Amino acid sequence: MKSVRYLIFGRVQGVAYRAFARDLAQQLGVAGWVRNRPDGSVECVAAADGEVLRFFEIELKKGPRWGRVDKIEIYECRQAFDSSIFKIRY
Repeated sequence: MKSVRYLIFGRVQGVAYRAFARDLAQQLGVAGWVRNRPDGSVECVAAADGEVLRFFEIELKKGPRWGRVDKIEIYECRQAFDSSIFKIRY
């Protein structure tokens, strides 16, 4: 299992981006969390097999219908998760 941290920039707050990411993660069996950041971006930490994370990343770049993703920064991380639960953090 691989863990990745995403910083998503664009029109990603107030457009249901966190719910979009959570629903996508639950469909794919991705563990982790997503939250809004004070600077208007969204942060997401996800853990799954490499192929699943690649598909997850492609969809994160598209975002929800009402949003617009301008840029995603991607960082490998070492965060471990006990289950396949994906949560919205507030």
